[in-house]
Amino acid sequence: MTELEKQDLGKLILRVSLGIVFIAHGWLKVFTFGLERAINVFEAHTIWHINMVPGWFAPPAALIEWVGGICLILGVKTRLVTPFVAAVAFGAGAVHFENGWNYTSKPDGGWEYGIFLFLCCIVVYLIGPGKHTLPNKLNKNKE
Repeated sequence: MTELEKQDLGKLILRVSLGIVFIAHGWLKVFTFGLERAINVFEAHTIWHINMVPGWFAPPAALIEWVGGICLILGVKTRLVTPFVAAVAFGAGAVHFENGWNYTSKPDGGWEYGIFLFLCCIVVYLIGPGKHTLPNKLNKNKE
């Protein structure tokens, strides 16, 4: 395996795993907790005791997670969707800033996981989707 092939495989693994995580979080908001509970959770979270994430943002966040996750997995419009999923991930981390770093540091969790996802989104944006994408596969089939 060449160095370029290893890089493209790494991009695929990062994109797909990140996409799966975002789809799972969107699924939780809608089907596991239900949108009503997700809205209540969004309304209850504060950033330094200020409610900066309104409850009405739960449905759009779930939609961004689903669409963004699917696009990441398929490698479709990757640089277009990563800022949106990055913003959701940053918000998820930010509401836990006052709890400290570690997710197990307090009952409501810490901020490391959301910020890690945010940073992964930045990396995907910077390195691009790689060659293992649906658009590349479809273009090869046309040749």
